[in-house]
Amino acid sequence: MTSVTTGRAVDPVLLAVLSNRFESIVREMTNTLLRAGRSAVLNTARDFSCSLITSGHELLASAEGLPVHVIGTEFLAEAMADLHPEFAEGDAFLHNDPYLGNTHPADHAILVPVFFEGEHVFTACAKSHQADCGNALPTTYMPGAKDIYEEGALIFPCVKVQSGYSDVQDIIRMCQRRIRVPEQWYGDYLATLGAARIAERRLKELCEDHGLEVVRGFVREWFDYSERRMVDAISKLPAGELVGRGTHDPYPGLPDGVDLTVKVAIDPAAGRLAIDLTDNPDNYAGGLNESRACATNNVITGVFNSIDPDVPHNAGSFRRIDVLLRDGSIAGNPRFPHSCSMATTNIADRLVCITQAAFAELGEGFGLAEGGLGMGISYAVISGNDPRYGGAPFVNQIFLGSTGGPGGPVADGWPTYYLPVAASLMYHDSTEVDEQKYPIHVFEKQLIPDSEGAGRQRGALGSYVSYGAKGTPVMLAYTFEGHENPARGVRGGHTAAPSDGWKLDADGQRVDVPMAATLEIVPGERVVSITGGGGGYGDPHDRDPQLVLRDVLEGWVSDDRARAIYGVVLAVPAGGGELVVDAEATAAVRA
Repeated sequence: MTSVTTGRAVDPVLLAVLSNRFESIVREMTNTLLRAGRSAVLNTARDFSCSLITSGHELLASAEGLPVHVIGTEFLAEAMADLHPEFAEGDAFLHNDPYLGNTHPADHAILVPVFFEGEHVFTACAKSHQADCGNALPTTYMPGAKDIYEEGALIFPCVKVQSGYSDVQDIIRMCQRRIRVPEQWYGDYLATLGAARIAERRLKELCEDHGLEVVRGFVREWFDYSERRMVDAISKLPAGELVGRGTHDPYPGLPDGVDLTVKVAIDPAAGRLAIDLTDNPDNYAGGLNESRACATNNVITGVFNSIDPDVPHNAGSFRRIDVLLRDGSIAGNPRFPHSCSMATTNIADRLVCITQAAFAELGEGFGLAEGGLGMGISYAVISGNDPRYGGAPFVNQIFLGSTGGPGGPVADGWPTYYLPVAASLMYHDSTEVDEQKYPIHVFEKQLIPDSEGAGRQRGALGSYVSYGAKGTPVMLAYTFEGHENPARGVRGGHTAAPSDGWKLDADGQRVDVPMAATLEIVPGERVVSITGGGGGYGDPHDRDPQLVLRDVLEGWVSDDRARAIYGVVLAVPAGGGELVVDAEATAAVRA
């Protein structure tokens, strides 16, 4: 077992103060990007993340960054140092290369090296999902792309985009020429760059306030403290190996779906976890291939979902987790030029869920059920020309629905889960803002009763969304998953309702659509998106009857389902009024 430093280099009070100060810098970055972003994917859905990395390329702080974005940002800093050994103050780098540590090409990361007294001390990273990244089709997701060339995205392998605090105009012109709605992209670029520059100023102030040696001492102690917390959490787990398996739905080029395996070796005596993804299929000619960053952050997210939630998420705790990948696998380390266009969802969501569900095999109180899987048509990238603004082009990803969160040992699933890789940290679009910005009309948006995975702690409900074009044709690029293999429950919990999607023509007739496609809708037509619920945790007959009653009164669970699945009988009191639990009848049914 590797020893962990226990001597304190920094006073515990100062340790707490500085850790919160670093987190506050990340939150200021986040607020800057949220308020300054031009596209709705940033300023409404918050599909971006910020982080701080040490000069030794270790993740230090990420606040409420999306797990899929921030775990692995250290790979980006490594690429910056490897490719630009002579970087200087005032430089900034644009990185979206999935073969050099990024997640997928749609995530544009801006890296700013931060200097203090002439020395590189930190790297600020702001990563934002783009409304458009130059793909061959007007979408940031290309599930059918056979390779990176067919995908079409502009790939920037950590290129210098600013020197001496001024833009490198060659790079800016490349983006403006190839990316649809260039002024929107440039506004998002400036917002992302501004977030990183805010961090640069605040980090310099912090070093000025406390001195570089104190700050360095804090970093060492904070990582050691985080490592000790992780060792303690692992030491409470039983020793052994867990094997989690799941299947991604059939997909373009994958008629039988994708069987996935996650192996977790737990060594509580050594305080270590090893997560093995090597026993998975090879890369294939499509966009589902996982990048190294995504495969790593997917399974680490599953681990953090399953252990002590207070363990800090940084390079110190990561020291105790080994992730094993195989070159040329669909589950990480792709071989060039295989496409990683879809790396932040689909397979990624499956790996998060398989990992956390595997931990539930350890016994009561461990792990989580599977959460709702994949994006739906309510997450489509929409594009076209808006007659309300003189036929101006538009492109943006909308976020109008949400998959259901997983049930856990002590809590029900969250209805605002969005995706396993996002962990409830994204925002729902404002319907009114989307309708104002784009020529669409949202007809319905609601949770679906009885779509939860039943359990002692139930999963959250899936969502129903219906929207259509307004005044002009609109192109949708979408994908959905979890239709044939919805989110499963654990420890006796039930599987949730599946996802689905279809089009309604001008006569209101259902038209079936593929799981992944581009689809034009015209005024009078609409699409329907069904996102799946989350799996349940534990036997539904062990659920508190008062919680079942609450769910029925909220309209989330029907009276019939309460009796048939949860074994809870409800009745109206003799004197009238609202439903109550019939305790005697409930005990009889459950017996």
